[in-house]
Amino acid sequence: MNSMLRKSVLGVAGLAFTGGVFAGPIAAHADTPTSQVKPVAVVQADKPDMGKLIPHGVQGAQSRIDLSDEQVGNAKAIIAATKKAGLPERAAVISIATSLQESKLENLGHLGDANDHDSLGLFQQRPSSGWGTPEQITNPEYSTLAFEKGLKQVDGWQDMPLTQAAQTVQVSAYPDAYAQWEQQAADLVAQHWNS
Repeated sequence: MNSMLRKSVLGVAGLAFTGGVFAGPIAAHADTPTSQVKPVAVVQADKPDMGKLIPHGVQGAQSRIDLSDEQVGNAKAIIAATKKAGLPERAAVISIATSLQESKLENLGHLGDANDHDSLGLFQQRPSSGWGTPEQITNPEYSTLAFEKGLKQVDGWQDMPLTQAAQTVQVSAYPDAYAQWEQQAADLVAQHWNS
């Protein structure tokens, strides 16, 4: 019993000594004045670089709308499809900006008299123009992949201003309208790319 007590006392003393040795250097720096401490830049590795999302800077006045949960869900579906296609974040920005212009990120069905010909879905793609069936076009993944398939066929799309890349795929009557959504699209991609 006596030897057991001795081993316990020596063990505790050893821990105290070891703790003092390791804590010593740390404690020595505790007296360093805070004025000598330099701030460290914090980089969030979970968000894409805004320089990659908007490589040319935004062009013209920017528009922004409040989004419902459904619209945010559609933006997330576009991001997921972009990743599935193996395309970079910039493709998602172009896709979301295009959808913001075409449908305000709403997966639109046939709008009756208000419909633009037979345009449907997030990108207002037309079955009569070969984009797919109405069921396909109103599927967010399918419509995004169809848009991005067209985008990949545009030589140099990665280096084009957003509105030029989008217009080359969409062939809209309002070719400059896509640019106004670039900042909101980039913000959505930054927020949801890694979520």
